[in-house]
Amino acid sequence: MKLFTAVLATETNTFSPICIDRRGFEASLYAKPGEHPATPTLCSAPLTVGRRVCAEKGWSLVEGTAAWADPAGLVNRQAYESLRDEILEQLRAALPVDGVVLGLHGAMVADGYQDPEGDLLARIRDMVGPDVLVCAELDPHSHLTEKRVAAADFFVVFKEFPHTDFVDRAEDLWRIAVDTLEGRVKPTMSVFDCRMIDVFPTSREPMRSFVDKLHSIEANDNDVLSLSVIHGFMAGDVPEMGTKMIVVTNSKAEKGDRLARSLGLELFANRGRHMMKQLSVDEAVTRAMAAADGPTVIADMWDNPGGGTAGDATVLLSEFIDRGCVGVAFGTIWDPIAVQICMAAGEGAEISLRFGAKSAPGTGSPVDGRVTIVKLVRNAEMRFGESYAPFGDAAHICLNGIDIILNSVRAQSFDPSLFSVMGIDPAQRKILVIKSTNHFQASFSKIASQILYCSAGTPYPNSPADTLYRYAREDIWPMMKKPHG
Repeated sequence: MKLFTAVLATETNTFSPICIDRRGFEASLYAKPGEHPATPTLCSAPLTVGRRVCAEKGWSLVEGTAAWADPAGLVNRQAYESLRDEILEQLRAALPVDGVVLGLHGAMVADGYQDPEGDLLARIRDMVGPDVLVCAELDPHSHLTEKRVAAADFFVVFKEFPHTDFVDRAEDLWRIAVDTLEGRVKPTMSVFDCRMIDVFPTSREPMRSFVDKLHSIEANDNDVLSLSVIHGFMAGDVPEMGTKMIVVTNSKAEKGDRLARSLGLELFANRGRHMMKQLSVDEAVTRAMAAADGPTVIADMWDNPGGGTAGDATVLLSEFIDRGCVGVAFGTIWDPIAVQICMAAGEGAEISLRFGAKSAPGTGSPVDGRVTIVKLVRNAEMRFGESYAPFGDAAHICLNGIDIILNSVRAQSFDPSLFSVMGIDPAQRKILVIKSTNHFQASFSKIASQILYCSAGTPYPNSPADTLYRYAREDIWPMMKKPHG
């Protein structure tokens, strides 16, 4: 057998002012064929798992380009087209192949392309013909379009949010691909449109029990090859935005359709109950300050670079400064220019600095103050599961007794190592303020005395019923209160 694999992924917040060009991919991950490291990133696990699977089977694996850009706004047309065409040329040179196994995200939007993944998959299908296996792993915060479903044999989607299972799901993807190529199964994909958009953290109920139920069905029903939920991505203003249920059966289309509908309606019945409780800035700060034990973790959940925002909002920081709080550490505030100034000044220097709140309305005001530069790190990284997430050149500064990490590469706060690499012991701080919606939960919950979710400012369109969409459907909940009748 001869297989082809490649990766092209980012998550596009169409409301974000931060556009992505080719350099955006190169700064996050750009690996030429055969140069991807052994450790996978979020969307490149199909490539690294594929290496092992094909080596064990004695099959040939042709690697194409692997490119990932950290979530942001619209992708530059030339950047998308050049990366797409690069991968297509690599596939063309590899033909004939028995299968194409891809790592995608599923929420990319490019200038001139509302459905880049659908465009890529359709071109691949046209190139390899109707009988060659085409499959991909997707992030659940994506858009499942009809064009993608028509072009692919099946999709496997991360089940967990936080996305702790991207390698496990890549294993599922390859297991089904191998069984298909060796003639044991014939994957048939059923999709149910839940006609809703919501946030589905699997670290809490009711989504925890729902995902456990999916695993149980997969383990006990021999007809079911895979079950996946496309959560949807509410910051992606595209025509087919919304939650979908995917059931992949072994050639049991009718059964798959029934199961997809049943599970999809179960999700819909819990609409509005999935998202964590959100506190105002005043409530979050008051509760954190009153806590007897630390650290209290406050998630600035809507200024999340993992959702395409800048990560430079200062609303919470300003509240802590105004209240004269100490024992607080902030990770992070994105400000490449402020980092550059700190780098030039050097560790130990005391300088006047303005930082933060440059990207968009709703992020607060820039902070001015006399700061001490505590620690500088070039090319800083934090852990994310078994992988590492870069946050660029970074500066640990201290202002009025508050420790603040300034970073030059946008990244959400995945892990307490974000603080420790910058010389801050996170376990010894009374309060940790981080930029993330839920990916932080798996690691920070191990050290936190409590976790508070705070809605601070409006850098992210987090209320679909009130968001001024141009392209997204209006016949889904919560835009339409009863879309299922």
